[in-house]
Amino acid sequence: MSRAGSRKIFAGKSLFVALMAAACLLITGVLVFLWWVQGVGLSALHPLLPVITSYSLGFLILVMVTGTSLLLVTTLLGKDILLTRLLRGLAIRLLLPLIEFIGRLAGIHRDRIRQSFISMNNSLVISQLPRIKADRVLILLPHCLQLADCDIKVTGDIGKCVRCNRCDISGLAGLAEKYRIHISVVTGGTLARKVIMEKRPKLIVAVACEGDLTSGIRDCYPLPVLGILNERPFGPCFNTSVDTAKIDEALRAIVG
Repeated sequence: MSRAGSRKIFAGKSLFVALMAAACLLITGVLVFLWWVQGVGLSALHPLLPVITSYSLGFLILVMVTGTSLLLVTTLLGKDILLTRLLRGLAIRLLLPLIEFIGRLAGIHRDRIRQSFISMNNSLVISQLPRIKADRVLILLPHCLQLADCDIKVTGDIGKCVRCNRCDISGLAGLAEKYRIHISVVTGGTLARKVIMEKRPKLIVAVACEGDLTSGIRDCYPLPVLGILNERPFGPCFNTSVDTAKIDEALRAIVG
């Protein structure tokens, strides 16, 4: 992938990296506090309890610090160093809710954190994936990319698009033909899950807003999802658009 393309897809991940480091420090601090508290009170119950608890908490601290450090390095370098898939799960399942909480305390808007998380996720996905055959990739698009006044509904069958070029569906249908990739326009999570079950892809390239992409990445794990944010000049879920060049860059990076 070119440097320009990388910047387009991975821009903004530094915020999530910084908050991730803060979350690691917070968790480590809590574990150290628990270690100190248990040393004071458990010895009265049994002399071995403080020792057992200390080793257990020490192991948790080691796992947390090591895992988060590897995740930080992998995210910053964009290279698969070690256990990328497991680390992505750590970020999605454990760290993201805590990071959103820390962000709220710091006055950072949730959408900014989610944008940064999506960039971080994309970096980890790209670093882990080998080249994938085109027929194992699925592009999922929200129905709001199509103009609301269009008489031809392409949900479920983008081939119905007459390529009038009034919305981005036309260009995206052209990309699907260019790479010979499955592409589907969906109305929500239920239809998206149905399409995923039918196509059984090895990778999903999804276009959506911050909230839908974040929940989709979380729900699909461990299946990798490359998230592309849509643009909403008229507000959410109405005549949205997407930078087709971003999707083209992503496909060039992953399709063999």
